[in-house]
Amino acid sequence: MVGRHTGDAGDSAEEFDPATLSWSKAGDMASARRSHTSTVLPSGEVLVTGGYNTTSSILASAERYDPIQRGWYSTGSMAVRRTDHTATVLPSGKILVTGGFGAGGALASAELYDPESGTWSPTRSMREGRHGHTATLLESGKVLVVGGYGAHGGVAKVELYDPHLGSWKPAGSLAPARAGHTATRLLSGQILVVGGGTSDAALYDPTHRVWMRVGSMSKARTHHTATLLASGQVLVIGGEDAISLASTEAYDPETQSWLQAEGLAMARSYHATCVLPLGQVLVAGGFSGGGPLASAELFTPP
Repeated sequence: MVGRHTGDAGDSAEEFDPATLSWSKAGDMASARRSHTSTVLPSGEVLVTGGYNTTSSILASAERYDPIQRGWYSTGSMAVRRTDHTATVLPSGKILVTGGFGAGGALASAELYDPESGTWSPTRSMREGRHGHTATLLESGKVLVVGGYGAHGGVAKVELYDPHLGSWKPAGSLAPARAGHTATRLLSGQILVVGGGTSDAALYDPTHRVWMRVGSMSKARTHHTATLLASGQVLVIGGEDAISLASTEAYDPETQSWLQAEGLAMARSYHATCVLPLGQVLVAGGFSGGGPLASAELFTPP
C-alpha cells in the first residue's frame, strides 16, 4: 500500500504479511502522492509514477521499491506531469503510461518506461485526452483504453494500443460514457467493464473487436474494485453511489449474470484489493462517510 489521499504525509508505504495477517512499514517515498500508479515490475520491484500532493501539485517523478532491501530509490522522471493516469506492463516488460490530468487538463500523451535502463521514451498519443480511464492488457499484447473524463466530459470512444507499431486505433464506443469504472480480463480473454457511475456492465471481445451488453449490477457503482477469482468469477467490491457502499457482487461469465456476495464489514470506496496466494481477497483502506480508512478486511471465496 503506497501513499494516501489526505495531508502532506502521504509518502508512507506498508506491507501486508498473509502468514501473520499483520502490517509493517515499508519505508517512505521521496514524494507524497495520491492518484498515482503502483505497478509490479517483472523483477518484483514496484514502480510508482506521478500523482499529486498539495506541496508540489502534479508530479512527473517516479520511484521504485525494492522488496528485498525494503527501500525506495528514485528513477527517471516522466516527460509530462500527470495524475489519475494508468500504467500497464507490456509483454516486453516495458510500462505503458497513458493520459491522466496535467497542465491544461486531460492528457492524450503516452510514455514508455524501460525498467532495465530506468528511462522514459515517448510513444504516439491517444486520439483523445482522458483521465480516470482504464488500460487493460489483452492476450494479444495490445492495450485496451476505456472511458475516462475528457475535455468535454465523459469519453465514450475506446482505443487500442499496438506496442509493435506504437500506434493507436479506434475500438468502438461504449455508452454511457464512464469514469471511475473497472476493466477486468476474464479467463476467456474477454474484457469485463463494470460501473463508472452506472450499474451497466459490458464485455469486449478482442477477437471480433465488438462490444456486448451483459446483465447489470444491482447498484450503480464508481471507484469500486473488480477482482478476478480462481473460479473465473469477478468479485466487485464496494464503491460509491452517492455514498460509500458495503455491498459486493460477483459476475459469473458462464451465465453472464450477477450473484450477491458477502458484504463488507465497513462501507468503502477508493480502496485497493489483491488476491493472496491462498485465494483470499485482501481489501484495504479507502474512504467512507467518516473519512479515509486504515482498516483492512479479508474475503474468502466459497
